[in-house]
Amino acid sequence: MTTGHCSVFVTLDGPGGAGKSTTSEHLRRYLSAQGYTAHATTEPSDGQLGRIARHGTHTYSGYALACLVAADRYHHLDTEIRPNLAAGRIVVCDRYVASSYVLQRMDGVPIEFIEAINAAADVPQLAVILTADPTVTAHRIGQRGAHSRFEAGISTSRTEADLYRDAAARLTKRGYPLLTLDTTDTPSTQVVAAIAGRIAELAGLPQADPATA
Repeated sequence: MTTGHCSVFVTLDGPGGAGKSTTSEHLRRYLSAQGYTAHATTEPSDGQLGRIARHGTHTYSGYALACLVAADRYHHLDTEIRPNLAAGRIVVCDRYVASSYVLQRMDGVPIEFIEAINAAADVPQLAVILTADPTVTAHRIGQRGAHSRFEAGISTSRTEADLYRDAAARLTKRGYPLLTLDTTDTPSTQVVAAIAGRIAELAGLPQADPATA
């Protein structure tokens, strides 16, 4: 085991059912097992604004929800993400700007408005987008249950997949260092290995096999 401190800001985005939450938790555990201090977080955050955004998607929509999510993001950066990075931790955030580019567009908000209200958000050192075949993500959502009105069957899964491709292109132009991984048939250990390897390159960490951690 190796011990040390480094700050790397990693974000995980992708359609519902692509495996973001599972990957985030497995990655945090793997990094911790290697002796590094990793902090897992999520957006919307667990703060007051985040709880309203997460549980209020049937109350708020369109521009109001887009602004609420962006406000929570800036507060989250101020109160949780930046302090943990300053303390030398690897921060893994489940959902970030890419999700806004997709979900708020599904809610009828123009991309220009979404880009503008998120323009001051910190650029992560690694922005991971998990993808999967829409029929697979729709099936996974059907088995676990929908988390919001944005998960409404195969049609929304297909729309998400298309919009994430567009979001990836837009964020690349904004300087986001993207890593896109297809989780349709890829085991979680391989997904975590790919992300951990990229983090190791960024932070100068020794690389190991996540399956053995």
